[in-house]
Amino acid sequence: MSYERSNWIKFHVNGDCREFAIGARPGELPPSETLADTLRERLGLTGTKVGCDRGSCCSCTVLINGVPSLSCMTLTVECDGASVTTIEGLPDPATGELDPLQQAFIDHTAYQCGFCTPGMIIAAKALLTEVSSPTEEEIKVALGGHYCRCISHYHVLDAVADAAGRKR
Repeated sequence: MSYERSNWIKFHVNGDCREFAIGARPGELPPSETLADTLRERLGLTGTKVGCDRGSCCSCTVLINGVPSLSCMTLTVECDGASVTTIEGLPDPATGELDPLQQAFIDHTAYQCGFCTPGMIIAAKALLTEVSSPTEEEIKVALGGHYCRCISHYHVLDAVADAAGRKR
């Protein structure tokens, strides 16, 4: 059986074009599947973490068309035509060099278990794309929903501020 074009979705993940048939048969993407599940289970991009699975902790944050979005609350079918960036998409693809924001998190020990770190980095990346030199208050607002039990958020604030200074 051939599929109508409307039974497919197509979007870019970290620059790579991805296309899925929508349906209930094996190999097809169910219309109810979240973007978090698609990224982790179908595409093997496990850097995106699912903490609460309710949109409360922000661990699953990815960029959809440059906007921080909760992938556990977004259906994959809603991403048709979109560009999605995960933590795996931040390093330079040619050299493998970490994004300055990722390096700043390392330099400032702005992580501990690392579970929530990808979501924080992605949200901070969106902020630094919009505001090249954010104030501490702007950083706090951008990371306001991110929940972490392991670290001092002061390390995160320092890392984002440092990355803003490194921005090329």
